[in-house]
Amino acid sequence: MAVKVTTKKPLFGNRRSHALNATRHAQKPNLQKVTLENGLKVRISARELRTLNKASRKAAQVQEEVSAE
Repeated sequence: MAVKVTTKKPLFGNRRSHALNATRHAQKPNLQKVTLENGLKVRISARELRTLNKASRKAAQVQEEVSAE
């Protein structure tokens, strides 16, 4: 089972028709199951996943520049 890492929760509100009838509605966060490099399975939001990918690409680029010198 995947470990939940994020603190994101559903956002609740009302859907409004043209007659202004209110029905409850929930917008759920975009959680994805991801396996990390160490083999740990986590549930993380799509935005956090993009941030992690960006950070790992930047770290790899810096390491490549250092090894080239």
